[in-house]
Amino acid sequence: SFEGGHYISVVGYRDGGKTVTIADSANPDQASYRISVDNLADWIATRGYTAS
Repeated sequence: SFEGGHYISVVGYRDGGKTVTIADSANPDQASYRISVDNLADWIATRGYTAS
């Protein structure tokens, strides 16, 4: 819902790096959440970003 997007930060990890903690200022009621690295990679890919 943010035209032009917004920033998120990976601020931690667990499960040997398979799960990351995201800090996201878009929703003050949920300032951070956990997501699998696979789901994060899928989310990034749908926004046109890639890694080489």
